[in-house]
Amino acid sequence: MARNISASCAEQFVEERLLNGLFTGPLLQHKELLNMLEDVDVRYIRQKTLLHVGVGLGKTDWVQELLARGANTDITDDSQQNALSSAEEMVRQFPDDVERSKVLNLVRLVHSRDQVILRRLEASSSRCTDNVTPVASPECDIASLKSSVDSLRREMKSIVRQLSSSLEELKAQVCGRDALLRCLEESVTSTAEDVTCIKCGLIGEASLSQPTSDPVVARQECVDAMMQKTRIVYGTGVDKMRRLYERLYDGDEFTACIIKYLCGDDRVKVIVDMKSWNIGRMKEKVVDLDGTQWNGSNSHTFCDFESETVYLGAEDCSGVLEKFVCARLAWALSQLSLKLVFGNEGRPYSKGDVEQEREWKRAIEELEERRKRGGSLHGWIQRAVIGETLKAKVCWLAAAVPPIITYYGSTEGRAILQKNFPLLFSLYSNNVMGTLLASAKVGPVSISYGFFFTSWSSLKH
Repeated sequence: MARNISASCAEQFVEERLLNGLFTGPLLQHKELLNMLEDVDVRYIRQKTLLHVGVGLGKTDWVQELLARGANTDITDDSQQNALSSAEEMVRQFPDDVERSKVLNLVRLVHSRDQVILRRLEASSSRCTDNVTPVASPECDIASLKSSVDSLRREMKSIVRQLSSSLEELKAQVCGRDALLRCLEESVTSTAEDVTCIKCGLIGEASLSQPTSDPVVARQECVDAMMQKTRIVYGTGVDKMRRLYERLYDGDEFTACIIKYLCGDDRVKVIVDMKSWNIGRMKEKVVDLDGTQWNGSNSHTFCDFESETVYLGAEDCSGVLEKFVCARLAWALSQLSLKLVFGNEGRPYSKGDVEQEREWKRAIEELEERRKRGGSLHGWIQRAVIGETLKAKVCWLAAAVPPIITYYGSTEGRAILQKNFPLLFSLYSNNVMGTLLASAKVGPVSISYGFFFTSWSSLKH
């Protein structure tokens, strides 16, 4: 019984990691997981398959690999769209997007091939039926083939169970060492934060504030203050939004410092749609920092610099998908904190700071060069690199740090940044994080407990 549960968990783990990888990472990092996947057409939310998701995101490499592994282009989701109709819709919405055109060509080619094969099989089956002999029949051949496939599936599941059992044993052997490493990292992180705060207090005009005597009270005050700045315009979900802010506060000091800073700024506004994954009903059109215009229905979240407002679509704000929504929220709040704390149109340094401007330009240039050489970049970092203006590039690059840490967790997120993007990690740690902490109002926050609910019509007025 225990082994069956372990195998089921292993399958679910593989499926969840692959879905996460589609949203955030390159194909090369997830090919081994694809090899472990039992059914390439497994269904996710709204009956979507991995192919549906890859087509919707315009991930050419993922779509090509999934089609090569036999992904079915005829499967429809809840909206009755298959991969082909979805690809055609994406090209209509983004006619200038080269990647989405490539995706459509791939899906259309495979779909046409499958239709031809199907017609040939039907014709062959029809001919066989007309000439049935007592010796053999198509039904017998099909039954035999199905039996063989079922046997192979059972063997694959047995192998997965064995691998899962071996992984559990290995995990048990190293868990003691991991616990010691986590304790050591937490101690080092705490010390680094104290040193950073002192450094910022000595260099800047702001002096180091006295910490609140009770950390639990300080956390509660920050979260309550953020809740007071938040409006849910569609649906309900007070507890879910509170949990998102608590997760950012508790997850890592990189994200906690954003909450600590924003909770004390009266300009901050967060508007949420709890009944949709996008922000289209709240903001029909969005204009990104580099001037690119988008349809709000294609955006999960958006930071409006002009109104100093963050928009968030949070329909799937529960279970395993909570970290997706939380990472999107971290992405938008991070941009807003940069705009407010530095007063330099979202750039992660103050006006006139030539040295920091030079360092951030160098970070962008290094990543652009890596991308030209075919090197892999994390999804949020790649978005920064392909920005149309330098202002947008440096803002989005700095804002990419908190969502990466939020999504992967403190230990793994920091390790990814330190190993793959050391200059970015250093710039954010030494300049952005320190400035946010030094500017945060950590004293008691004067609030009236409660939460603002409003209809969209009243919000517009």
